[in-house]
Amino acid sequence: MRRLVVAVVALSALTACDKPAEDTSTAKVATLVSPSASTSAPASASPKAQRPRERLDTTPEEFEALLGPYNKCLSDHGGMVKGSTIEQERKKAQTGPVGVSGKQTEKFEAANKICEPQFYPLPPWEKDPANPEAKDFARETVKCLKQKGVRYVEISDDGLSIALGGDQNDAKSISMGLDLIPGCERDIAARK
Repeated sequence: MRRLVVAVVALSALTACDKPAEDTSTAKVATLVSPSASTSAPASASPKAQRPRERLDTTPEEFEALLGPYNKCLSDHGGMVKGSTIEQERKKAQTGPVGVSGKQTEKFEAANKICEPQFYPLPPWEKDPANPEAKDFARETVKCLKQKGVRYVEISDDGLSIALGGDQNDAKSISMGLDLIPGCERDIAARK
């Protein structure tokens, strides 16, 4: 039996040597992925879910709902979650003598490194650093605020955020600006 297998292998090798070489310019190569498979794959089949994106008109309640997957991830990785005892202690540490241990802070930072890039909501597209028009949006917002009477308003050093009050820390500019920013932003976004 073994001699038969060796003879078949040798015969196969000899017949392969007898064939003339093929023109490789027209030879077809087998692929693992068919063209139709790559074009018809549904977006939901992606192994990584897309991060939620905040809108300009997102309410605080809606933002809390967007934070659900992020908070779950933090909890799963031992980090602080808003409303948790650890989070309450962290807030006290910022305002009073009670502090959060370094170990708890380290846990939060480690969990946040994992969870933020996957689940923390992205800013509204108009304010996203990845948007090449975001700086223009900020400039238009400042212009709108000045037209509405906000005296001390400018673009922050990051080129995207709005700074109110100026060096004078003008309470009227801060108050007016906070009230008027949402309307200006919606008006500018509606024109685009």
